Amino acid sequence: MFLGKMESRANFMTQNNDQGMMEEIVLPEHLLPLGAVLGQGVSALDLCMVLAKIFRVQYTEVALMRLEQGSLHFVFPEYLRTSGAIPLSGKAVAAHTALSKKAEIFNNFARVKHASIFETIKPAATDTDEPIHPSPIQKLMSVPIMDQDSVVVGVIQISRKALDAKFAQDFSREDLHDLELVAGLLATAPALLAN
Repeated sequence: MFLGKMESRANFMTQNNDQGMMEEIVLPEHLLPLGAVLGQGVSALDLCMVLAKIFRVQYTEVALMRLEQGSLHFVFPEYLRTSGAIPLSGKAVAAHTALSKKAEIFNNFARVKHASIFETIKPAATDTDEPIHPSPIQKLMSVPIMDQDSVVVGVIQISRKALDAKFAQDFSREDLHDLELVAGLLATAPALLAN
């Protein structure tokens, strides 16, 4: 059992399960801001901004992917939507997460062999003409998003980017547990399913 943050719990919401019954979901108090961004009319940006605050990262360090036709497609960040997809047959961490259905923490991600192509893509142009050099991912949590039947519908990743690993705080097991709770709510979130 996770203690600390988990000691103060609050009722969060109810949802229909596959028998049409209402199921109560209990979340720790610090995850309650999610309630405002899981309904209709909420953009992926709004959802990821709240996730960034919860996990103490920049919103550009949140990635939300939807599984379609054997590949993971970026829902967020928006500038990666047109950059291609991640095939499940590949060696990407997100593909491994989807196939294994297991949550993982990489606090030494810069040393993990991974496809860094998405790290090198720059966000849309800013107001300045100065070149933007994206920092590499140093820390990463990767969690499958599964529906009620344990079918993977996507992957959520939270990262910490920095020029050097010593400038990025490690993720804890409690952080990973929190992200698993979040992933359980995202399977039916309009922000993941829309687009």
